[in-house]
Amino acid sequence: MKHFSSRRIAGFCLLFGVMGLRPAAAQQLGGRTVFPFLDLPPSAQLAALGGMSVSARTDDPTMLYGNPALLNAEMDGRLALSYVAYVGDIKQSTAAYVFNTEKAGRFGVGITYLNYGQFESYDPAGNSLGTFGVNEYTVGVSDSYSKGRFTFGATTKLAVSSIAGSRSLAGVADAGIVYKHPTQDFTAGLAVKNAGYQFSPYPGTERGPLPLDVQLGATIKPEHMPVRLSLTAHHLQQWDIQYLDPNQRGQPDARGVEKKPTKSFGDNLARHLTASAALILGKNLNLRVGYNHLQRRELRLDNTSGGAGLSFGIMLKISTFQVDYTHATLQAAGSGEYFTLSRNLDSLFKKK
Repeated sequence: MKHFSSRRIAGFCLLFGVMGLRPAAAQQLGGRTVFPFLDLPPSAQLAALGGMSVSARTDDPTMLYGNPALLNAEMDGRLALSYVAYVGDIKQSTAAYVFNTEKAGRFGVGITYLNYGQFESYDPAGNSLGTFGVNEYTVGVSDSYSKGRFTFGATTKLAVSSIAGSRSLAGVADAGIVYKHPTQDFTAGLAVKNAGYQFSPYPGTERGPLPLDVQLGATIKPEHMPVRLSLTAHHLQQWDIQYLDPNQRGQPDARGVEKKPTKSFGDNLARHLTASAALILGKNLNLRVGYNHLQRRELRLDNTSGGAGLSFGIMLKISTFQVDYTHATLQAAGSGEYFTLSRNLDSLFKKK
């Protein structure tokens, strides 16, 4: 029998809510999925863009997690290291590196590791059996090539989930395409993410579906304006992703009869969208803000949203290093702090 502290239970519930694992909501998204951590943004820039982006073309190697087709020449030789502090003792670390080859195209390699900390273990009589760990990670390789104004990319990953020595394995693939306008600062992207198969489930459990997500988005910087705007539509493979709590009390009408909440077209549409804006204050300083309506609706409290779904970030270049930081509000009960440090290694080791 495993024992979880109340603090860690809250952390698990909050984090799994971010990953779309609210029990009834998961049914709306196609059933309870396995490896839901694949939906978590692993870097500061992705978190600042509402948690996802298939069209924001920058020099940050971690953007390959948003869309493998976002690999571009500005990323060549760059290494990015990310660290995320969630609620409780839940931490995530990510490394991504991009390099170019003349014949095989542009490649990116990425490793992300999510650690939930140590937990107490007890037998049925309540005797302590020590502690056990819970962690999940992926190792992946991305490849992209360009033809005209289009870039095509794909990622293959091995996903591993481990609890107290028991493991589950899955093969995961992402595929995407990005279009870049020839004269304007405009890009559009399409990506199919987390397609794959669970090779081996946990002992005593059945195989489950991975958190498949089809995303379409666009990013534009209006001419003569220091702002870059992004809009991303997600979960396009399923229209109805609204969740109504059957136990939630409705508001009484004029006759005092309780009126239960009902689904609406507008709210369902908004749940499919994330939006973000970056204020460009120069080559060395950007400010970012993002909004994820699905996260806000799923993680709000009964009486307040507590800022759920909002994220605020900053990008600062110091000498040859780029530092990104994002504060993403998960719920009134907690938030995530994202740090990413990146640098071009080619220039570091280049002979003078």
